[in-house]
Amino acid sequence: MSKRISELTATTDLNNVDEFAVVQSSETKKVTFQTIQKEIVNYLVPYSLTVQKDVNQDLNDSTYADVEIFVLSYSGPQGNMALTLPDATDSNNVNRVIRFISDTTFTVNTQARLTPFGSQTIDGSTNYYTINKEYEGVTLWSNGTEWFIIQKKA
Repeated sequence: MSKRISELTATTDLNNVDEFAVVQSSETKKVTFQTIQKEIVNYLVPYSLTVQKDVNQDLNDSTYADVEIFVLSYSGPQGNMALTLPDATDSNNVNRVIRFISDTTFTVNTQARLTPFGSQTIDGSTNYYTINKEYEGVTLWSNGTEWFIIQKKA
């Protein structure tokens, strides 16, 4: 049903099928409350990921398709492991921002290596980005071709 804004009534009982008008590129589109709610939840809730020596993790898996914040914990003997970034060319990753933050279990001898997918790059390099200390963080953004470091915290 199409209504003018002046014809709408206020409600506090939103459900998943309620729709909202959004203007994008001079075009009015519909978005459901469920879609908005999903975006808010994924943005606010970090995903805890335990990393271990020689146990590589592929973040291109659909399990991580909507994760925006990863809190990394290190478990087991000291060493290195790789976190393969999602495919930057996948439509889900165009203009996607992903944050990685390490907790107190990280030391100089425990490393999580953020590794580009295939021949893709991080800031133009095929090299990995290393997280190897507690409370270290990095924010990456994809333009649909490669990943860019847009913020570091160390």
